[in-house]
Amino acid sequence: MKAWICVPLMALALAGCAGKTAYRDSCGSGIDAAWHELDLAKAEGFAGTVSYSKALSLLTGAKTQQQFEAFEGCTKKAEKARFYIRESRAGR
Repeated sequence: MKAWICVPLMALALAGCAGKTAYRDSCGSGIDAAWHELDLAKAEGFAGTVSYSKALSLLTGAKTQQQFEAFEGCTKKAEKARFYIRESRAGR
């Protein structure tokens, strides 16, 4: 009887663990791409803009979320950071 209760609970626990990895790859690649773009913006002289500062702050938050395995939020922050980097390079 206990086995019938334990099996579904184990399956549910394993499914919950598997769900945490859904955004893992996009989080890591988004952060890497954003850091590269941020370095290019800095080399081009856009490091003093407000958009650059916003992007840097978002990337710091994304990296923190990556460490705590909050991959969906990490991905969203990395995408937002890349938007602000493009704005910075456009002079806005």
